[in-house]
Amino acid sequence: MADYRWKFDSDRLIEFLELLIKDAGKKVFLILDNLRVHHSKPVKAWLEENKEKIECFYLPSYSPKLNLEERLNSDLKQAIGSKVPVRNKEKLRNAANDHMTKLEKNPERVASYFQDPLVKYAA
Repeated sequence: MADYRWKFDSDRLIEFLELLIKDAGKKVFLILDNLRVHHSKPVKAWLEENKEKIECFYLPSYSPKLNLEERLNSDLKQAIGSKVPVRNKEKLRNAANDHMTKLEKNPERVASYFQDPLVKYAA
């Protein structure tokens, strides 16, 4: 399970993008929200250098209903909220990691996020 304590910055995003295209075998089309780091100069430069391998499309600003990631966030919040309240960072981290591990083992649940008509564009 990944460690989510580090800061998400341009270097982390570029590292992710490199892994995404590494063995893709064809051009990758990626949908992103408008997080500032997604539009940073280093990321734009990297995308320009790799435009034959990857192309990014950005969701409209302030459109959480179109953002598939919000389905995961909602699922996670509901799962954690239905348990005994977590009152410190360690317990919250453990509860989140437990739920994410369960999701890793249940791809059908993750696939169900794509069934909402507003996000079927990503299916």
